[in-house]
Amino acid sequence: MLQQIANPADSEIRCVIRFLNVKAAEIHRHVSEFYEENIMSEGMVRKWFRAFKDGRTIVHDGERSGRSSVITEDLVQKVDGKVRENRRFTISFLPRFY
Repeated sequence: MLQQIANPADSEIRCVIRFLNVKAAEIHRHVSEFYEENIMSEGMVRKWFRAFKDGRTIVHDGERSGRSSVITEDLVQKVDGKVRENRRFTISFLPRFY
């Protein structure tokens, strides 16, 4: 029996899905056998299987829209200034800071 592969990258699993030319259920069985038991749901395997069958060639995630970062250069400068003023500055001071 082959040794399981721990902590594979998502793109590695997708490469396997793209490479195997069998039904999605069988791909899921193979992926579960050689990687961790619950590495990817059968539904997610089906989703990627369909995407590759429809012509997708890229195995990496695309850019996602979402919540933007709240860290601004101004905030970094303010925190840096306060830390330099008081070297005993702790995270508990932050709510009072801004």
